[in-house]
Amino acid sequence: MIAYRLLNPQQVPELRDVPRPSPGPGQLLIKVGGCGLCHTDIALMGRTRAEFFDSPPPFTLGHEIAGWIAEIGQGVFGFKSGEPVAVVPVWGSCGHCPPCRRGEENFCYYIAHLTGAGIGFDGGLADYVLVEARFVVPMGDFDPVLAAPLTDAGLTTYTAIKPALPFLVPGTTAVVIGVGGLGLLAVQFLRTLCSARVIAVDSDSNHLQLAKEHGADNTLPSDANTAKLIRDITSGTGANFILDCVGAEPTLKTGASALARLGRLTLVGAALKTVPFGLHEIPWGAQLVTSLNGGTVTLREVIELARLGRIETIVDRYPLSCVADGYNDLRNGKLHGRAVCIPGS
Repeated sequence: MIAYRLLNPQQVPELRDVPRPSPGPGQLLIKVGGCGLCHTDIALMGRTRAEFFDSPPPFTLGHEIAGWIAEIGQGVFGFKSGEPVAVVPVWGSCGHCPPCRRGEENFCYYIAHLTGAGIGFDGGLADYVLVEARFVVPMGDFDPVLAAPLTDAGLTTYTAIKPALPFLVPGTTAVVIGVGGLGLLAVQFLRTLCSARVIAVDSDSNHLQLAKEHGADNTLPSDANTAKLIRDITSGTGANFILDCVGAEPTLKTGASALARLGRLTLVGAALKTVPFGLHEIPWGAQLVTSLNGGTVTLREVIELARLGRIETIVDRYPLSCVADGYNDLRNGKLHGRAVCIPGS
């Protein structure tokens, strides 16, 4: 089969002909229907060998995976051949600690370094991918091409939003900073699941227009005045929930400045910057929270929302032979939605 493989650290990945794998006990072989492209993949391409810890290349890239079950390994029950499924990207969980038992494998107590599909293990930019059955979620008749981005972009934002829903009642305000691939889904989750005013913030006017079309009540440009404008809209109180999908220093400062007392600022963006934390830097009673991807329970919920038509996945499609073009378009900001590679097309 054909696979897009990172052969060595800091080397351009290559399409290679590799053996089709066979499932062992507890595993499923999945025929890939769609695999999303992500900025995480681009970051992986630039890692040094030391930054891979104990999971260096070679391996096949791609962690946003959906498709159909091709073969079932010994001891696997509850799945049938040909069934559409989606895959949780984080695979390093132990399976037995309390978060794992709750289906929150992304918060496993024993994950030392982030590994999973396309990150140390062979991922979904191939005709087939081998996955432990416990990381696979049935998805009815949903289209794998539309499902693929939901396994990361959708799962990440939904996992971050879900704990905030109880206090997002009428009269409150939720802000999404950065409404690209992740943030546009976050706007839709908030519009579907709560009664708060939803404000979208971005430096790209096209992103803001899409956010408006998908449920944002207000849209604001991302600049030095954003926090003041949010306070103006909220009569000075600030936002009760802010989701930062960027994580750059300016966006974190905006979030902290626009946050209401007793509010919640959740970071999912991976720009890896920080904000000062102290009694006079953060509003009283406020929470600063980090979140990473999601587990099998939340992925089931995300897929079900999509199946019901409550959220829309906007995708740019690429055949596997043109995967390098997809990554270039992602780097250069040329995508309309989320890039999805389709093997066999």
